[in-house]
Amino acid sequence: MNMKTIGRAAATLLLSLFGCVALVAPAWAFCGFYVSKADASLYNQASQVIIARDGDRTVLTMANDYQGEVKDFALVVPVPVVLEEEQVHVGEPEIIERLDTFSAPRLVEYFDHNPCDPVALPAPMPQAPGAARGTANEALEFDDAESLGVTIESQFSVGEYDILILSARESEGLETWLRQNDYRLPENASRLLQPYIRDGLKFFVARVNLEEFEDGDFQRLRPLMMAYESSRFMLPIRLGTMNATEAQDLIVYLLSPRGQVELTNYRTVRIPSDEELPEFVEDEFGDFYKAMFTHSYDREGKRAAFLEYAWDMAWCDPCAANPLTPEELRQAGVFWLNNLRPQPGQPRRLPAQPGPQNVFITRLHVRYTRDRFPEDLRFQQTANRENFQGRYIIRRPYRGEMECAAADPYRQQVRDRQAREAETLASLTGWRLSDIRRKIDTLPTPEDPRPWWQDLWSGRGRLNPG
Repeated sequence: MNMKTIGRAAATLLLSLFGCVALVAPAWAFCGFYVSKADASLYNQASQVIIARDGDRTVLTMANDYQGEVKDFALVVPVPVVLEEEQVHVGEPEIIERLDTFSAPRLVEYFDHNPCDPVALPAPMPQAPGAARGTANEALEFDDAESLGVTIESQFSVGEYDILILSARESEGLETWLRQNDYRLPENASRLLQPYIRDGLKFFVARVNLEEFEDGDFQRLRPLMMAYESSRFMLPIRLGTMNATEAQDLIVYLLSPRGQVELTNYRTVRIPSDEELPEFVEDEFGDFYKAMFTHSYDREGKRAAFLEYAWDMAWCDPCAANPLTPEELRQAGVFWLNNLRPQPGQPRRLPAQPGPQNVFITRLHVRYTRDRFPEDLRFQQTANRENFQGRYIIRRPYRGEMECAAADPYRQQVRDRQAREAETLASLTGWRLSDIRRKIDTLPTPEDPRPWWQDLWSGRGRLNPG
């Protein structure tokens, strides 16, 4: 049994347990199946970041997509405050994978029933309302820091990482100091460092302690997590362009107790969604989504972030993966879940709905270059809890025997629908319409001649030598 068969069997089981869920269009209130997803693995060297924020408190988790020798790895991140050892933690890659899978754009399929055998549609179901740390090594000795205007504010080790928190008076001195201490930087790095120094930010600098790193596992560095308080709600991305030779993909998972998180200095655009597509897209969903995202990126002027998912973490419809458990959310940096626990002497308050409470996820996808995104990303929390997802639909025509007055109108409706699906796919991706049409398994009408080979191979016909 292949994975697709297993997935469909699991979907069938879930549907049998929970029944049908109403779709956006009321006429589609029949059961469907989750088919596929467009996760971060579609993109080469896609960076992923989790930001959990409530008020001025932030937990930032960065997944490292570094490729190369671990001894050459160096991470330099501007931060608003000096971080101490207890504020830094090493996370697990599985948490980022869970958020990615849960929030990824998804493909679903629905099956037409036999128009000659009408069935009563089920009534729609009501919808739900909207760390351990490492032990520090001996202090590292660095020369010439003071003469170059660099101050080592803090230094410690966490897991396999040696961490420095630096401040600097000017960018050229900081660049020189980093190079002298074997941190590899591209040429003219000082030009990108200068704005952060001017704004009074510090620099979180990490590299791998080879003595603490597990032998042989050089391909998967664990994510770094940092917790801090600051009124600045931002994500620095400009340093990410220093080593970039082409556009970079960044996926940000923003977790909030209030609602959607929006950008304040760039437009936030919803990715096209709820579109009906030809059946063959099931086998090409990854190629479709990449082409559609690139087409949208080009059309929107390349200075927009794309909203791919916004939803309450307590539920999903359809689910690309189960919602994260409270423990998994804490591992993702959600610190306010503890507020649900009653204090001694206080009555227990039952949650208003099952599942994790007060966690709303916003998934933003940014493709940026040095010239197209001149500013770092700046966010704001909102009370908007409107749900949105990148969702794409395949509707499977009924292809069995049809002998009734409704059969011919149904066949024509399907052919019209297939024509619209082809045009939609071409519009979303820029693919040639003629190529799309050739891939569509068009539902024949009685006026279409039956292919001569079907009767031959089925044994129902016979060759006519005359």
